[in-house]
Amino acid sequence: MNHAQSKKPRDIKQTIGLILGPVLATLLLFFDLQPGSPEVTRCASVAILMSVWWITKAIPIPATALLPVVLFPLLGVLPGKAVAGQYFNSVIFLFIGGFIIALAMQRWDLHKRIALKIILLIGFSPKRIILGFMAASFFLSMWISNTATTMMIVPMAMAIILKMRESLDAKTVNRFAVGLLISIAYAASIGGTSTLIGTPPNLAFSRIIAISFPEAPEISFAQWMLFALPFALVFFFAAWYIIVRIFVGKKPLFTGDKSIFVDEYRQLGPMKYEERIIFVIFCMTALLWLFRKNIVIGGFTLPGWSVMFPTPGFIDDGTIAIAMGLLLFIIPARKKTEGDHFGIMNWETAMKIQWGIVILFGGGFALAAGFAKSGLAAYLGGQLSGLQQVSPIIIIVVVCTLLTFLTELTSNTATTEIFLPILGALAVAIGVNPLLLMIPATLSASCAFMLPVATPPNAIVFGTGEVNMHDMMRVGIIMNLVGIILITASMYFVGLHVFGIDLTAMPNWAK
Repeated sequence: MNHAQSKKPRDIKQTIGLILGPVLATLLLFFDLQPGSPEVTRCASVAILMSVWWITKAIPIPATALLPVVLFPLLGVLPGKAVAGQYFNSVIFLFIGGFIIALAMQRWDLHKRIALKIILLIGFSPKRIILGFMAASFFLSMWISNTATTMMIVPMAMAIILKMRESLDAKTVNRFAVGLLISIAYAASIGGTSTLIGTPPNLAFSRIIAISFPEAPEISFAQWMLFALPFALVFFFAAWYIIVRIFVGKKPLFTGDKSIFVDEYRQLGPMKYEERIIFVIFCMTALLWLFRKNIVIGGFTLPGWSVMFPTPGFIDDGTIAIAMGLLLFIIPARKKTEGDHFGIMNWETAMKIQWGIVILFGGGFALAAGFAKSGLAAYLGGQLSGLQQVSPIIIIVVVCTLLTFLTELTSNTATTEIFLPILGALAVAIGVNPLLLMIPATLSASCAFMLPVATPPNAIVFGTGEVNMHDMMRVGIIMNLVGIILITASMYFVGLHVFGIDLTAMPNWAK
């Protein structure tokens, strides 16, 4: 096959998007949304172009994220230096540092050891096998990208499925296989919501809230986890119950074979020196994130470790992530590896960082800065002020539903970056705390379960050929609806207390 024949042609959706985006953006420039402030219309024009191209994937998603670098200076929305500064900040460094630690775990197979150990501890009945795989997927996705987690765990699941086919009837195996594979994908998506680094929308939120509301208090790693982990755990067990009821039922389908997992674990051999070092650094990083700032429990305050330094406010979660990531380059490995560096981590491995997501983050942050600086956010808030009479809980349900089902077809990161500035403006317009709308939207963007294109974990398990569209949609619609209910309830019963939200007043930092 020659090179010309191997090229994938642009599909009809991409072609329409490529043309429609510039047409809509140009037409918008002929309207004056806010007389006397032409930058409002110009920023809206760029936002329309980016939205259409992100949704249709007319060009690669990270490439679309670079548009503000060109268009904001040309249209007089923001100066070039200000735009460029949005593409590298503390949130980006938090992502990079976390990814370095995750790549080190993958380089030395520590992630596989952790996953197998969790499965061995939980048990081997059909229900317990699903629970074990889900627990491993959930835990690893808290710290490693859910895509990498799913790609690592699915081959182990396929080995179990193939072994079962040697002794069990096809119908029993096929039914269990669908449930097991779907459970891995869903657990990876749910686990990622529980930490700031677990899924890109969470990181996008932490930066966009700072851009949209510079006086807003920082959302720390510990604070996010205190809110999101209870939600994720409840959702995790709800997902397990739903999947077991549909694909396993009350009576056991078979007796699990422990030897498969034991053999896999034995092949790893004893825990290597490098694995021990990575595990220690991994635990230290989590503890440093959790206890960086003061933790107030009732009338008792547990002081954060950052107070030991001259200016505690200068230290953030990105500082910790990079510091611990650098240690992996500094500490030598005992085992000789490929490459010219002696460290447990080398740059060849670090180059596998998902730089496309880094650029996508930057594009979203630049767009959010454009919304804030141009006045577009305030303009949109004014247009939405009529919703002031609607109950906040109804708005939250609508926001959760919109984001959940929209991200079935679009990039969850790009969708989050488009909607969060708008929701912040809506919150100000109706007089509520912006966190009340922005946090549920962020979680909802990671809770799309119906379609293979919704998330990379869904696509990976669908790609095995064991899961068909009907099965994924049948379970996914239930999961979507459960997610909407749980996110709304979590915001009201946990989020209000964790983030100090007063339903009767808007905070000073948002005025």
